Amino acid sequence: MKTYKLTAFELNGEKIIDEAFQASNDQEAKGIGEKMLHEKNLSEKTHRCTSPAGKLILFHK
Repeated sequence: MKTYKLTAFELNGEKIIDEAFQASNDQEAKGIGEKMLHEKNLSEKTHRCTSPAGKLILFHK
């Protein structure tokens, strides 16, 4: 398992969430990140999910 990082921001740059989670690959991490954002009603906020290598897995501005 790899550790991925999900971060969401307000328009002023303030972090709303900054959470790490485990996934076995990038595709699984994208699904988990989308689910976490949906559950917290943050899907429309600026967000990103990055891999342990720094690859951008999920992004919305």
